[in-house]
Amino acid sequence: MNKNQQGSRSYLISIVMVAVLGGLLFGYDTAVISGAEKGLQAFFMGANDFVYTDFWHGFTSSSALIGCIIGSAISGLLASSWGRKRSLIFAGIMFFVSAWGSMCPETMVLAHGEPNLTLLIVFNIYRVIGGIGVGLASAVCPMYIGEIAPSNIRGMLVSWNQFAIIFGQLVVYFVNFFILGDHIAPIIESIGNGMNQLTNGGEAAWAIETGWRYMFGSEMVPAGLFALLICFVPETPRYLAMNGQDEKAERILARINGAEQAKVILHDIKNTVTEKKEKLMTYGFLCIFVGVMLSVFQQAVGINAVLYYAPRIYEAMGFNNPMMLTVFNGIVNLGFTCVAIFTVEKLGRKPLLIIGSLGMAIGAIGVAITFGNPDLQLMCMVSIMVYSASFMFSWGPICWVLIAEVFPNTIRGAAVAIAVAFQWIFNWIVSTSFVPLANSMGYWFTYGLYGVICVLAAVFVWRLVPETKGKTLEDMTRLWKK
Repeated sequence: MNKNQQGSRSYLISIVMVAVLGGLLFGYDTAVISGAEKGLQAFFMGANDFVYTDFWHGFTSSSALIGCIIGSAISGLLASSWGRKRSLIFAGIMFFVSAWGSMCPETMVLAHGEPNLTLLIVFNIYRVIGGIGVGLASAVCPMYIGEIAPSNIRGMLVSWNQFAIIFGQLVVYFVNFFILGDHIAPIIESIGNGMNQLTNGGEAAWAIETGWRYMFGSEMVPAGLFALLICFVPETPRYLAMNGQDEKAERILARINGAEQAKVILHDIKNTVTEKKEKLMTYGFLCIFVGVMLSVFQQAVGINAVLYYAPRIYEAMGFNNPMMLTVFNGIVNLGFTCVAIFTVEKLGRKPLLIIGSLGMAIGAIGVAITFGNPDLQLMCMVSIMVYSASFMFSWGPICWVLIAEVFPNTIRGAAVAIAVAFQWIFNWIVSTSFVPLANSMGYWFTYGLYGVICVLAAVFVWRLVPETKGKTLEDMTRLWKK
């Protein structure tokens, strides 16, 4: 009886832990290329029917982002028509198909181990499929957790999704390391005829022919587990209520919140869901603008210039062990993500975003001032760490929390899809512009620019972003109606 009145916290946690596997796969899929790209490059440089140029390699390394934009763009349609749960099942299938196809792009049709243009195209198609899974998971996982979690711990539970993303990246770094083992990654020198020059004979040959396949294939394990387990979690009460399935919605709410509270929450949901669908601009332009700009600023502050190019940056600073520093940076990132998890319900969303923005601005400007000065090498490294850590307790998790909860129920699917699509577009812009910007204008200008954007982000949050701490998702409808 007590369980029925109070709800089951263990039931809620088990549901959320399954959902955050989608976040782990998000991090896993986007980071797996970091360990595989050198072997992949050497493999396709052995093709005879085309020249595998730097352009081809850049496209192949980032082709998953095309899928991310597609997946996030269609997430609203799928989440509204299929439901949150079925959309996540579909994402899990996309992850699994991509992992298998990237490991064996020959698909029992093309000759195994013979690099050619057709095989490259097929490989990139599989990476785009995986990107669709990432795009879907990035939008629907926070939405699912946000819609099923009680308002007093919703921010903390959605923040676990960001923790899972960073943890997934760390996991794949170690998986890639163990797969490579004693085999030496190839040193590649383009000699203009599409062939590759290898060192250390068989060990490098193994990394080129087989190593990268195992790295991509390793994702089948978490992808298969996610696709299976998500079948056993319930649909969100908000989606069920919007589709007239009140009894199912109340049963799920009762298991999470207790029987009496479930009736109150369901009544509140029904009062705000006057019709299944409303037009996107029903609650005004500002509602959509705030969600979109949260996504834009999360990427425009330049964090992926650190996450994607950390070894390159540390090497340019003059450090002899850039990979070790990269792993250390990853551990720091994980720790500061925990800061957000345990403070978001106490301090609120806005204070964390503003403090994080100013911390990032200090770190970015510190890099701009100290970069290239051997006497200030340590200060430059600390500035990078401050910049990265500040993101991890603020814009990293809190942006996802706000996107999951700031929109009214009836437009949430479409609004989240638009916001997350903008996030992936600006992810691509920052990722592809960093190297040419740093090479042409210098690191001082690039990080100075990121520092200015961080200050603008703080002003934006201060003036326009509503505080959602402790508010129900139905409160968002009333807030924007004002």
